[in-house]
Amino acid sequence: MVWTKPAINVIWGLAGVFILLILATLIIQLLSLTLPERNYTELKQRVKSWWAITLLFSTSLILSPGIAVIFFGFVSFLALKEYLSLIPTRRADRRVLFWAYLAIILQYYWIYSRWYGMFLVFIPVYMFLILPMRMVILGEIHGFLKAIGTLHWGLMLTVFSISHVAYLLRLPPAGNPIAGGAGLLLYLLFLTALNDISQYLWGKSLGRHKVLPTVSPNKTWEGLLGGIITTIVLAVILAPWLTPFNLTHAFWLGLLLGIAGFIGDVTVSALKRDLGVKDSGNLLPGHGGILDRIDSLTYTAPLFFHFTVYFYFRGMLA
Repeated sequence: MVWTKPAINVIWGLAGVFILLILATLIIQLLSLTLPERNYTELKQRVKSWWAITLLFSTSLILSPGIAVIFFGFVSFLALKEYLSLIPTRRADRRVLFWAYLAIILQYYWIYSRWYGMFLVFIPVYMFLILPMRMVILGEIHGFLKAIGTLHWGLMLTVFSISHVAYLLRLPPAGNPIAGGAGLLLYLLFLTALNDISQYLWGKSLGRHKVLPTVSPNKTWEGLLGGIITTIVLAVILAPWLTPFNLTHAFWLGLLLGIAGFIGDVTVSALKRDLGVKDSGNLLPGHGGILDRIDSLTYTAPLFFHFTVYFYFRGMLA
């Protein structure tokens, strides 16, 4: 199969991301020189991690959409592995986990082959039925409900939700003649990341009133509203360059991503608080684990995907 290169708008979009990273690196260096008494280690680690993530993502996207699909499949694998390392599992469940990991390969194969129907139902229907059947065959009934609920939710969170990001690359180019699936992907990832960052910055500078103090004490109404407004503005500005969205759709998508990103963030925070851990892992210095980075995306990706498909790709997918 012959792969087309990302549209020039996507190349410029990626260039903009690298320019922002360069500016962030220079600002940190300047702060280190002007305010040497302060510790900027965590901030430096975060920027270095963003450099690594952006380089890997950009390289895979430019080389081939197929490679980018594999990249996101690997992200799902790392996220599920991290999730299962946090959740207490029974000894008998280890035989069932093979089928959960196999589901990653199959789910991303449906994406690669553009089998839209199977992509939609494989995990919510087939794996929903297969996994408990496999557990029953093992004959272990103690803790059955907790074990199967934990595994089902983990697959939905780390594989099914995130796989919507990859399917954006397999959407028909006719639905977005401006920048194709790569443009939609970059638009989603950029807005989701900027929503997280802007909510953090607005909260730090103006935050006074807690939203969910028992779940995420650092989240404030000021940060939430500031992040949503910032995301709406960016969604409207970037839409003509990367997407087919009109002004109305861009506005509502900015609002949707701002709210959904917050919910995804606090949902994973609730999971970590229940387990008594601060971060889901230590794979990314300064960031924690994979789940800490994709928490917002677990909610924004499927909502963005189905909104886009409904309005711009209806009738194009079999």
